[in-house]
Amino acid sequence: MKKLFKDKEFYDKLVRLTLPIAFQSLMLAAVAAADAVMLGRIEQNQMAAVSLATQVQFIQNMVVMAATAAGSILGAQYYGKNDTDTINKIFAMMLRAVGLVSIAFALACLFIPELLMKIFASDPELIRIGASYLRIAGWSYFLTGIAECYLTIMKVTDHVFRSALISTGAVVINIILNSIFIFGLFGIPAMGANGAALATLLARIIEVVWAVVSSYQEGFLRPRFSYLLRRFPDLQKDFIKVSLPLLGGGLFWGVGFTSYTAIMGHLGSDAAAANSVSAVVRDLFCCMCNGISSAGGIMVGNELGAGDLEKGKKYGIRLAKISYVIGFLSTALVLLVTVPVVRFMLLTDTARNFLTGMMVVMAIYMIGRCVNTIIINGIFAAGGDTLFDVYSLAVCMWCLAIPTALLGAFVFHWPVVAVYACTCLDEVGKIPWVMYHFKKYKWVKDLTRENV
Repeated sequence: MKKLFKDKEFYDKLVRLTLPIAFQSLMLAAVAAADAVMLGRIEQNQMAAVSLATQVQFIQNMVVMAATAAGSILGAQYYGKNDTDTINKIFAMMLRAVGLVSIAFALACLFIPELLMKIFASDPELIRIGASYLRIAGWSYFLTGIAECYLTIMKVTDHVFRSALISTGAVVINIILNSIFIFGLFGIPAMGANGAALATLLARIIEVVWAVVSSYQEGFLRPRFSYLLRRFPDLQKDFIKVSLPLLGGGLFWGVGFTSYTAIMGHLGSDAAAANSVSAVVRDLFCCMCNGISSAGGIMVGNELGAGDLEKGKKYGIRLAKISYVIGFLSTALVLLVTVPVVRFMLLTDTARNFLTGMMVVMAIYMIGRCVNTIIINGIFAAGGDTLFDVYSLAVCMWCLAIPTALLGAFVFHWPVVAVYACTCLDEVGKIPWVMYHFKKYKWVKDLTRENV
C-alpha cells in the first residue's frame, strides 16, 4: 500500500486534475439533487415526473459524450506532443457532430414531449407533468452540447480549473433559480416542475456564453470556424474509429440505464419516486470516480501521445489499484448516509421502505461502478481501446441485467427492491472480465499521427 502512494509527481498531477473535474461532476449532480429535494418538498409526483423526463437528455448526453470523449482522447495525446493546430481541427469535428445531435433532441422535446414521456411512465399525471417540463427544458438541450465541446477542450489543454469554474458557476445559478421559480420567491408565481425547466434553460445560456467568451482569452483554444466546413480525412478516420465504439457503448449504456428507469417507472409512483432519490444519491457518490477517470485518462493519454508507453502503462496500473480503494470507500459512505437520506425526503411509507432497500443494494453496486468507470472510461479510453466497453455492455447489461429485470418486474412480479437489484447486476458482474482485458495491455498505444 505504501508503494501505491509513493510517486509524488503522479499524485500531485492526479489531484490537480481530479479535484476540479470531480467538483464539476458533483455540481452537475447537485442540480438533479436540488430538483429532487425542492420538488420533493412540494409533491412526490412532481419529483418523479421530472426525474423521468430528464432521461431524454440522459440519452442525448450519451451521444454527445461519444463525440466529446473521442475529442478528449485524441486531444490529450496531441497535447502530449504540443500539436495545438490538430486539437483545433478536433474541436471543429466535435462541434459539427454535437450540434446536429443536439438540434434533433431539442426538436423532439419541443414537438412530441408526451410521446417521449410514455416511454418512461404509464401514469397520466406523470406524463402530463413531464411533458410540460420538456417543452421548456428542450430549448436548453442544444446549448448543453455546444458548451460541453468548449469545456472538453479546456480540460485537455490544461485549463481544467476554468472548465470546472464555468460548469460550477452555471450549476450554482441553476440551483438559485430553481428555488426562485419552483417555490415562487420574490413575487414570482410558484411554477413547480416548469420552474425547474426554466432555471435549467437560463443556466445553460449563461454557461455557453461564458465558455465562448473564455475561449477568446490568451492561452485558450477556440474553434477556427473555417475548419467547421473542412474535412481532414486521416484525422476524421481516427476520430470515427475512436468515437463509434464510444457511441455504441454510450447508447448501449444510456438506453440500458434509461430502460432501468422505465422499468421502475412502470412499477408505480412509489417505486418511481424511490428510484429517483436513489439515482440522485448514486450520481453524487460517483463524482469522485468520474473525476479520477477523466483525470487519469488525460494523464495516461499525455504519456502515450508523447511516446512514453512504459510510463503510460505504469500510470494505468496504478489507477486500476486506486479504483478499488475508491469503490470500497463509496460503499461505506452510501451505507452511512442511508438513514439520513430516507428520513429527510417527503415520501410515502411504501416509498421509504423501497428506498431503504435500494440504498443497501446500491452500496454493493458502487464497487463495480467505481472500478469499471476508472478502468474502462479512463485507462482503456486513453489508449483508444474503446470497443471493449461495447462488448461488456452487450453481454452484462443487455443479455443479463435488463432481461432479468424485465422478467422480475412483469413476469414473475418480484418485489420492487429485487427488481432494482437486477438493474445493478451488470456493473458487479463484469469486474472479472474487465480485469482480464486490462492485463492484455491493448490500451498501451500511441494514437497520434504526423502532419495531419
